[in-house]
Amino acid sequence: MAAICDAAKKVYICLVSKMIQQIRQMKDIDWAREFSVAITVTDSDGKIIYLNDKSGATFGKYGGMDLLGSNLRDCHKPESWEKIVELMETNKSNCYTIEKDGIKKLIFQAPWYDRGQPSGLVELSVEIPFVMEHFIRK
Repeated sequence: MAAICDAAKKVYICLVSKMIQQIRQMKDIDWAREFSVAITVTDSDGKIIYLNDKSGATFGKYGGMDLLGSNLRDCHKPESWEKIVELMETNKSNCYTIEKDGIKKLIFQAPWYDRGQPSGLVELSVEIPFVMEHFIRK
């Protein structure tokens, strides 16, 4: 599991870096919009500021793209909200797997930064096979 989380962290760092570059330099290209991983981004108060298409579809029964502008506090149990706040306050990541409706997912959550300052949280939700290869690289 640690290797999967390390790999997810590397993907996360790459994705967030690309998103920040896109916002600053390529405003007319939303590379993440149709990406096959659900991407949800909040500001430092927990307000949802970005959902890609996959994320909107994933949360369709809760409002989908209409969730933009809403706060994570309003749609999470208190213990989940406490975990979200902890991640943002400690600048740590959280990685785990879930299974729902016959689909297994790797969930990776971590703060994102703007010019070195913590600015919110990113959640990546990646559909993964129930059985998958694991490689050890040297």
